[in-house]
Amino acid sequence: MAARKEKLAKRVCSKENDSVRHELYAKLRQVLENRANANFVFDILEYMESEQEDVVLMAIRTCTRLFEALLEKGDIYIGDLPAEDDRDSDSLSAEDKYKIWMRDRYNSCLSRLVEFLYSDFIDVPAMALCMLMKFVQLEGKFPLESATWKDSYRFPRHLLKIVIDGLLYKKDTTGHVIDRFKEFLEYDDVRYYTMSLINESLAQAQNTKEPIPLMFLENVIWLLSVINMPDDGELTNYLITQKEKIDDWKPAKLKEHRKIFERVWMAFLKNKLTVRQYKKVLSMLHDSILPHMLKPALMIDFLTAAYDIGGSISLLALDGLFYLIHHHNLEYPNFYKKLYSLLNPSVFLTKYRARFFELANLFLSSTHLPVYLVAAFAKRLSRLSLTASPQALMMIIPFICNLIRRHPACRPLIHRPAAEDLASDPFIMEEEDPAKCRALESSLWELEALQNHYYPNVVRAANVISRALSAQETDISELLELSSVQLVEKDMKKKYHTVPLEFEPAQGFLGKKHDITADHFSLK
Repeated sequence: MAARKEKLAKRVCSKENDSVRHELYAKLRQVLENRANANFVFDILEYMESEQEDVVLMAIRTCTRLFEALLEKGDIYIGDLPAEDDRDSDSLSAEDKYKIWMRDRYNSCLSRLVEFLYSDFIDVPAMALCMLMKFVQLEGKFPLESATWKDSYRFPRHLLKIVIDGLLYKKDTTGHVIDRFKEFLEYDDVRYYTMSLINESLAQAQNTKEPIPLMFLENVIWLLSVINMPDDGELTNYLITQKEKIDDWKPAKLKEHRKIFERVWMAFLKNKLTVRQYKKVLSMLHDSILPHMLKPALMIDFLTAAYDIGGSISLLALDGLFYLIHHHNLEYPNFYKKLYSLLNPSVFLTKYRARFFELANLFLSSTHLPVYLVAAFAKRLSRLSLTASPQALMMIIPFICNLIRRHPACRPLIHRPAAEDLASDPFIMEEEDPAKCRALESSLWELEALQNHYYPNVVRAANVISRALSAQETDISELLELSSVQLVEKDMKKKYHTVPLEFEPAQGFLGKKHDITADHFSLK
């Protein structure tokens, strides 16, 4: 019965939609055929206030077709609109008054489309965004400005600003709409002016006495994160086709793109960011931001400050620092001291563990590092291994062995007799300076202790130090992201031989017969 009612309701709704569609098409045709029917525009705009999504979508499409045709015919006023008091003066012809009136309706349509960017409907926000960008393209072809700006090169920057402000200033999150806007950022002219307008919005927000809304910064970083900067080559992909080439047009130059890209990111980082925003910037800095800046060295202060914070933020800052060290010869005197201090039990639990140890392995690969420094890292990791999980141990043990292979002067750590107890170990775990921790006076007795670990694979890995280490390093790339789930799945695939434990199967829990656990835990 319910299904029948639902089917009937859909049929009624379909008939209503067909009726609305025919009415919208009829009014559209009447407006375009005769100016005397211009008031029908109000009827079309009124349908955009409907509470039915299908009706709203039809109204949006109809409005787009209407004003697209009016722009092509030149029936919309070009230039700055006269003041309200001057619109009834005799100095304006009937033609101008009609075009001014239609320009007001056009602006009303644009305002409603911007409001639709945050609609609760499913498909309306994406449709509104696409129609707004359609009007950007149309205004580029049929400008509504009387002056030709040399820099803007007939690009409707004012209309794009309405779109960008709509994406940034609303209280509700616009992430899903921004993701759709990403496809328009593939156009070189849209990308350039978008970055320029974001920079202006940041400057305006920073010049006000009121605190910058958190949601504004959220939308800014979301919009900046979807910008895909070109690496090199000629910029020829434009939303608005240009009739002629102007040499000094900034959107056509990669250098100008990088300049405004650098400027907008530096402006954004001046704000007080949340921890989540901080992490998001750091996670994308090394591959999406620094390579596209004209002067990446401007980020040195930001990265060194982040590196000194500690915790996961320091781990994320490593990528950016490595980029500056490797590509721009950054000197960081206390780099290894800080890297050493990051080795704590939490480093094995963070989701950035794999990338951290990948970079740590790279930083410790040089054979010119002092032996005390390498010994300090090996010993600290060895001590941390006592409380690490099996999946972490499968990576730590080969990591330590690789350090010893690269630096033969550290071999006494595995050949020196083990300490009798923890108190007699000269190594100072609490010391943050690797030069003062006395690691070279100690031994890697912790790895020997792991030979009694409950997990057989850890035992086999730890047994390596009881034999002569080979010269070939172990590839740890596949071990960096090893998880407990993967370990269990790997063990589940193993085939074990059946080993008799007792002649009589055990009954009950801990040998007690006829208890409630016997049904669930008995060995059969």
